[in-house]
Amino acid sequence: QVQLVESGGALVQPGGSLRLSCTASRSISDIGYMGWFRQTPQTPGNQRDQVAVMDNQHRWNYADSVKGRFTISRDNAKDTVYLQMDNLKIEDTAVYFCRADILNGNGTWSTYWGQGTQVTVSS
Repeated sequence: QVQLVESGGALVQPGGSLRLSCTASRSISDIGYMGWFRQTPQTPGNQRDQVAVMDNQHRWNYADSVKGRFTISRDNAKDTVYLQMDNLKIEDTAVYFCRADILNGNGTWSTYWGQGTQVTVSS
């Protein structure tokens, strides 16, 4: 198991930058995937949309809407995953959640979520 704590959400103007952090309660070096998802009131069924995901080989995948603007990174020494968000747009406004996917010994996956951090982009 792992507990995830996000931080860094804030109110920012369009074009601004923020860095979100997600700190885990245990080593992340063997966690298969860690990533960021976001949820807005407009999202049907409280769905959380993938923003960026990185595996433990530092390979990453980004949503098309954030490519070139957001950067995900992980620091295994600090058990932390970051999301650097640049050139923020109003449509980036959402609650951002950190997620960890851990491969169990029996071959199944377990998913863990943080509590979320609010990012508001507004002039």
